[in-house]
Amino acid sequence: MSHISRPVKATQPQGRNDARRERWKGHRQARRAEFVEAAIRAIGDYGAEVGMDDIAAEAGVSKPVLYRHFSDKSDLYLAVGEWGTNLLMERIRPALEQGGTVRERIERIVSTYLGVIEEYPELYRFVVRRNFADRPVQTDPVSTEKTIIANSLSRLLGEYLRSLELDSGGVEAWSHGLVGMVQASGDWWLERHSMSRDDLTEYLTKIIWFAIDGVLRSGGIVIDPDQPLELPPDLKLVENEDV
Repeated sequence: MSHISRPVKATQPQGRNDARRERWKGHRQARRAEFVEAAIRAIGDYGAEVGMDDIAAEAGVSKPVLYRHFSDKSDLYLAVGEWGTNLLMERIRPALEQGGTVRERIERIVSTYLGVIEEYPELYRFVVRRNFADRPVQTDPVSTEKTIIANSLSRLLGEYLRSLELDSGGVEAWSHGLVGMVQASGDWWLERHSMSRDDLTEYLTKIIWFAIDGVLRSGGIVIDPDQPLELPPDLKLVENEDV
């Protein structure tokens, strides 16, 4: 009986396969980013209660196409939340790292935060309310933002207190408390808008400064809030956080 040989399958070089996979991965990431941006626009148009139909229409695709790039609504919610966190930190980072007096630094950070939620009010409500997510999510974009900002503030206050030879053991607790206060005030202001952003910034700056001043006075130190705050040039106030 004659032996029939099977045709040998042609093999592609490993490098070519890897390059193809990378191109496909890059394409999917680009499409996913496009759909997130479409979701941001739809949220701006339809509000925090936006639906998948609205987002698909804004993106110019059907819902099944969206679900090929996001496992479910919660996956899209998290991607939108990450976009918002990245935007906020792009704005906050310069406010943190720019020089100036103690009062100027506080005022800049508060004003920048309020400016972002004022510019994107529906996006903020979308992320905070989490009504869009169709399952519990392990990552909370709001908590992520608070943690990043509080950690940065903690580094700033810690370095400041240590430069004055004061105990800096409470800076993490203070920083998280101050950031939570600003966020809660921002929530109230976004719904009421009973005062201008500048006025709210001024009020919050005062109470934050009074809190810092109280800590300093308890250590026997009185300073002028309008004197320049000198920090080491190599101090990184914002670490590369995974968001």
